[in-house]
Formats: sequence, structure tokens, C-alpha cells
Amino acid sequence: MAELRYDHQVVVVTGAGSGLGKEYAQLFAARGAKVVVNDLGGSIHGTGSGASKAADDVVSAIKAAGGIAVADYNSVEFGDKIVQTAIQNFGRIDVLVNNAGILRDITIKNMTDEDWDIIMAVHVTGPYRTTRAAWPFFKKQKYGRVINTSSSSGLFGNFGQANYAAAKLGLVGFTETLAKEGLKYNILVNVLAPGAGSRLTETVWPPDMMAAMHPKWVAPLVTTLAHPSCKETGSIFEAAAGHFSKIRWQRSDGLLLRADETLTPDVVLCEFAKIGDFNSKGARSDGVGNMMELLEKGSKLPKNNIEKSLDFNGRVALVTGGGDGLGRAYCLLFAKLGAKVVVNDVTKADSVVQEIRSSGGEAIAVNMSVEHGDAVVKAVIDVYGHIDIIVNNAGILRDKAFSNMTDDLWFPVMNIHLRGTYKVMKAAWPYMTKQKYGRIVNITSTSGIYGNFGQSNYATAKLGILGLARTAAREGQKNNIIINSVAPSAGTNMTRTVRSEDQVAALKPEYVAPLIVALTCEHAPVTGKLYEAGCGWFGETRWERARGVDFPHDKGVPPTPEEVFQAFGEICNFDNGLADNPETPADGSKYSMGNLEKSANAPKPQQNSANRKYISKIHAAMSAEPTASPYAYTKKEVILYNLSLGAKRTDLPLVYEHHDSFQVLPTFGVIPTYFAKASIDMNSILPNFDPRMLLHGEQYLEILQYPVPTEAKLVSKTRLIEVVDKGNAAVVRRGTTTEDVITGKPVFYNESTAFIRGSGGFGGARKPADRGAVTAENKAPSRSPDRVVEEKTSEESAALYRVLGDWNPLHIDPTFSSAGGFKVPILHGLATFGISGKHVVQSYGPFKNIKVRFTGTVLPGETLITEMWKEGKKVVYQVRVKESGKLCISNAAVELMEGARAKI
Repeated sequence: MAELRYDHQVVVVTGAGSGLGKEYAQLFAARGAKVVVNDLGGSIHGTGSGASKAADDVVSAIKAAGGIAVADYNSVEFGDKIVQTAIQNFGRIDVLVNNAGILRDITIKNMTDEDWDIIMAVHVTGPYRTTRAAWPFFKKQKYGRVINTSSSSGLFGNFGQANYAAAKLGLVGFTETLAKEGLKYNILVNVLAPGAGSRLTETVWPPDMMAAMHPKWVAPLVTTLAHPSCKETGSIFEAAAGHFSKIRWQRSDGLLLRADETLTPDVVLCEFAKIGDFNSKGARSDGVGNMMELLEKGSKLPKNNIEKSLDFNGRVALVTGGGDGLGRAYCLLFAKLGAKVVVNDVTKADSVVQEIRSSGGEAIAVNMSVEHGDAVVKAVIDVYGHIDIIVNNAGILRDKAFSNMTDDLWFPVMNIHLRGTYKVMKAAWPYMTKQKYGRIVNITSTSGIYGNFGQSNYATAKLGILGLARTAAREGQKNNIIINSVAPSAGTNMTRTVRSEDQVAALKPEYVAPLIVALTCEHAPVTGKLYEAGCGWFGETRWERARGVDFPHDKGVPPTPEEVFQAFGEICNFDNGLADNPETPADGSKYSMGNLEKSANAPKPQQNSANRKYISKIHAAMSAEPTASPYAYTKKEVILYNLSLGAKRTDLPLVYEHHDSFQVLPTFGVIPTYFAKASIDMNSILPNFDPRMLLHGEQYLEILQYPVPTEAKLVSKTRLIEVVDKGNAAVVRRGTTTEDVITGKPVFYNESTAFIRGSGGFGGARKPADRGAVTAENKAPSRSPDRVVEEKTSEESAALYRVLGDWNPLHIDPTFSSAGGFKVPILHGLATFGISGKHVVQSYGPFKNIKVRFTGTVLPGETLITEMWKEGKKVVYQVRVKESGKLCISNAAVELMEGARAKI
């Protein structure tokens, strides 16, 4: 067939500085497209910014190959600016690939609002903003192609990725709705769950796996979906290692019962197996069921046989959005069965409480928005002391065609439905974990599952709730926390805008409530499942995947876009008897990993069982829940820190607590890490570990609250970031997040790199991840320094500094230091770090972050010379010991705060 070309088309790829995005950008450019290469240049955790090198390098490579490209450095949160780059440079936009991504992997138990919000900002707000900005241009030219990026973590849920899974499955709902709205304008929208080696995976995959999972084995499907001749839209695909397949929803024929007063949770439980029975030919995947038809069919069934009633005595059930409609029906049924019900809503909660009390039940009202989920749960605990059941039902509608969607319509829906659900679950999690009991039902929607015109915000939020539930179900199972999701169909105030009054009256919420209650009983039969319900009908909805196509790896050459295009019909073939129903991430990778195993170039398994043990332990340590470690400081510790870094009695802003400019030097942010307990056993993750072989290699510090408080109560959590196998040594990187106990807001983020001699050779990743400012090389310019600060250290500096928390005898005991090869106790590396940071503040003002590499030792009393070069918003620097002429800190840099000026 003819070559698939994109001549005269303009393609925007976000997150294109590396990995998948880079491969997409280069392949489009090679086929004639003009490409906007967007990359912010931050770390995989969303920290740092402004490093343009990644995007610039891709643009340079495209131009060197004869292509046309421009770089864009905006965060996807400002997607309108990215699209504007395309318009300003090329006058149009034809294809948008929403690929930018970061990770903040952490369990729900330890997740912070920042962990949640930054993932949503990049993965949800970003695609919304870029697509919304491109939509008018697509619509005007009657042409557009959008590829969104999901993930197996979103499709199936994945331990430690509740935020990421919620965002990534939310994009499926976003895609399906936009596909419906865009079709008549020839705007086609699809979503891809790719598997590829990238900076997000290079810390956990060995080199041969990184090579086998190269992005070039994914990119041909993206270019195929974006081509003018491809008419596929609203579809979900997976792609990895040369395997390509389509995924769609499949709904069971389900259980239909007579919808009347005899429809109870017990009846549903007795027939529960029928709900998930997919053996019937009635299984389907073509959208929402006909509820009125089911209601009519069910009315001809005999009354249900009620043999017993569930007993919820002693249980406390929280129902959000419980003041009306479905929520009210849930509340009344829980109360009828003996539960103590907490009716949460912004209005009408009190009237439902009165209904319950007048019938002899027990209930209280909590009149506040789920946006304050922690306060909602606190109100429950304050009255009842525990919480057993949650139905996350609160919701609003702000329906509008995407071409008219605004932030004022988008974010309220996100905040109520998705963030509100997270806030309530997060607040209740510790109570449910402690009592080893919890039942949660998240209310999703068929608008999310199948998409619905004019509901891009609602569909995104509602499917995001499902992604959250699937991951939470995996995390909660060991503590008997059971979580399922239900998409109800009922007549409520929210549906009056889309249904007739007769339909609203017939589709009673009471015909949904029995399933919700059944799923929250003590012996709930399932967890992590998705159901649809209405009119006495209950069905399970799951994934169905076409067998797809495997392209062989033997020659190491990926398929061309033309080969993928020609195989597209088989990629989407559900009728050959080979379709399956994946439920877990392992299921999701079955075909891609199977394709690799068939190849002579398959990644070789670790030959040494001990090596496999270390890699397994590393993976376990990276996903382990960090220990919360408290640290409190006052102005006394601040002054002591400043004195240990050479502050004189005349430096009043540093030593006098009543001075108007009394301040904390930003490098104080490393001090809480001395008290952070890392639940990482070095002996278990490294061979031949000897603490005497450990050297502090690099330090990164980000200041997240400015000005730094002069006294605070903090809590720090440390997790393992990566372990790199250098052959004869290992590099271990740990990250510590420090928050204010009172406000819950982050104050500092540290990453510390240890170089451990003799602990390599275990078959791990051989290359560290590119983490933006955290790993930047920061090479000193060849010109003379712009500023130089010289300072003689005190011979008592190490004795002073150690009192702050680093009690290593190497810094005070001559006998110990002599054994380590030093004639006198040496100065702490982080003390030198602090002194150099002080020099930068004195010269240029406060900074957002700082990264250094330790290259030599300093003895107390020696003189430090800090050489600084101003490079835009960065100051690159190095520190030299005057007496020896050797560098003790190299490859260092800070990112200055906006408008920074020297202050001390």
C-alpha cells in the first residue's frame, strides 16, 4: 500500500521530550508532519520545571533528519498555550496526542492531596485544556484527530496508583464522549493504553527489557489512528512489544427481578451469580440498556420471594448526596435494615433524617460538600466513633457541548464527583484499616462507561471514580475493605433534564438501592467489580479484548504504520472466537509478554536466583508504605543551624529571632530527613552491603513552602525511588516528603543518592532515570564565574552541625575518622551543602530547589570557594577547597524563585 503520510498536517505531541512522546514526534515528522514538541522538562514526579533541553534535543533531531518541528515548554495545565504555539508557527493543528505524564505512586493510606492533585493536573486537566483549545480549530476545518493516553493501571487498577488509575481511566470516559460529539465534524478521538520503556519504567526494568519494550513498538498504532484514512473513533486500544488489540465494554445479560416492594437486598444476593453470568448470548457491549423495556419485562415476573432480611444493626453507613433521589433511597433502606445512617448533602439532609427517625431509625445529618471529605468523615467519627459503610453518591451536573465547555463547568464536576470521592475515602481509610472492616460503593455512570454527548466533564469524573475504586479494592482487600462500583439508572432531579416525567416516575431509585445495600453487607460476595442497575435489572460490566495482532520481534524491527494499518481489521476483530476478558494488569500484559517470549530476542531471565531475589525485594521496597516520622523545630534549631554554617553574631537575620528579617536558610530542609525512618533494609535489596562502603553521592532539595516557617511541627515519609546496578557498585536513591502536621501542606521534598561500593552485579537497571532537575548534569560553563564567595569554615563547625541530627562519629571522633582514612574528623557533606546554599542566597536570593554532587571531603577550618554562573532562572555552581584546590561539590545548581534578590 502507499506510504501513510502527514504532509501539510500539524501534529502536537505533549510530553514529547523522551520515551513514547519522542518516538511519536519523530515518526510523524519522518512522514511529513510539522510537529510541535511539547515538554516541560520536569521530573517524573512533577517536580522541577523549565529545563528546555529535552524538547530542544528532539526538535534538533527532527531537523537534522530533514523534518520540521518547534519546541514548546509549557505545562499541559496551560494547554491553550501549547496549541497557540502550533497556530503561531504553522497556522493550524490537525492532530493532538495527549501523552504528557508523571507518577506519584503511593498507597491511599499515605496519599496526600498534593499527590492526588498534581496527577489530576497533568493527566486530566492537561488533556482537557489542550483538547479544548484545539477543538474550535478542528471544528472549523472539519478535521481533527485526538489520541489520549490511558494505562493498564487505569483499565484494571494497580496497587499504589489510585491517583494515576483514576486519571487514566477518566480519560477513557473523556475519549468516548468527545468521539460522540466530534464525529459529525470529522473529529475522531481514540485512547491508547501503551506499554513501553520510558523514564517512568527505567528504574524497574533491566536493560534488555527496556530494549524489548522500546516505544517504537507502540508508535505505529498512534500514527495509524491519526491518519486521515482511519475512521475509527471512540475506541480503546492496548499496544506493547509489537502486540496491538482493541478493548471494549461487555455487559452481562444480568438478573431481572420484579421491581416492587418485594425487591430486597436478600433477593439480589440469592440470585447474585446470575448478575455476573456472561454465558448467555445476551452479553453485549453496544451502550446503555433500554431500561423502560426491562421495566416492562420485569413487571410480568412473579413477586419476589422474601425469606429473610439482612441485618445492619451496629453498622454506621455514610451516604453522600443522601438528601434526594438515589442517595435518599439508599439512606432509607440502610436505616430500615438497622444501620445508623449519616445523611450527607448540602441541602435536604435534615428532611431525610426526619423520615428515618419518624420510622424508628437512627440518623444524623452532615450538611457540607464532599469537597471537605475529611470533615464529613470526622463528623461521623465524632458521633459514632467508627465508620463501616460508605456510598459515594454525591454529584452535580454541568452539561455542555465540549465546544462550549468552560473551566467554570469543568472543575466543579471534577471536584464534587472525583476529588470528593477521593477525599471521603482517604479520610475513612485509616478507620477502616484499623478495624479491619469496610464496605464502599462508588457511584459511577453509564455516561462515563459509554460516553454521552454534552457530558465530557461528567463522563471523565465518573469513569475516574471507577479507576479509583479498582485500585482501592486491591489495596483494601487484605484489610477486609471491599469496594465496588455501580452505574445506576433512575429517575432523579439530575435526570429530569434528559428524561420525560413519566420515565422519571417509573425509574424509581428504590429499584437500584437493593444492589447497593447487598454489596455493603458483611458477606459481600465480590470486590473491584462494576455493575449497572435500574428497574430491577442488575448486570455486570467488564472488559472484552480482541485477540489482536502480534508482530514478531525476531528481527528487532518494529512494524511500519502501513503494516499496522493493513492489520487493523484483525486488531479490532471480536468475532473470531479468540476474545478474552482481562481483569488484572497481568492479564493486560498477557499478549505483549507472550509475543516477547516467542522471540529469539526475548529478555533473558535472571540466571541467578539470588539476583532475582534482589530485584524482587527492590520492587517490593519501592511500593512499600513509608513510615511517618515526626520532627519539630523552633527558632532555637534554626539559629543553631545558621551558626553551624558560619553565621556570625552580626548576621542578625540569621541569629536573632526578633529581627524583622529573621529567616530560615532554605537548605534547612534537609534536617528533617535525619529523623525520617526509612523502612528500607539495605541488606535485603543489595548484595554484599557494607555501610562502610556507602558514600553520599548527590542531594536534591525542593522548597515547597516559602518563606520556610521559623518553627513548625513536621512529619516526613521516605520511600525508595530507584536502585541502579553499576556492576561493581549500586546507586540507591531515596525520596522524602515533609509536610506540616497542622496544615497538611508539603514543606520540603528531598532526594538523596547513595553510592555503595561492592554492591552491584545483581542484574538491575543499569541507567538512572532522567528526573529533570533532580538528575540534571549542571555542567559549569567554560567562562569565568559570574560571582565568587569565599568563606573559611570554623574548626568547630562539625561539632556544632552534628547536634542537629547527624550523629555519625566520623565527624567528631578522631579514632573513628582515622579508621576511615581521615587524619581529623571531617565536615558533614550536608554542612558544606548548606554553606554553599547560603552563598547562593547571599548572592542571588532564595531558590525553589537545589541539587549538588559531592566530589570531595572538607576538613573543619578549611576555606570554601563557591563559584557561581547565572544561567537564566538557574544558578550553576561548584565549590572548591582553597587549601587543596580540589572540588568538594560539583554539578550543582539552584532554580531561583521568581523575582529573587539577595536578602542577607
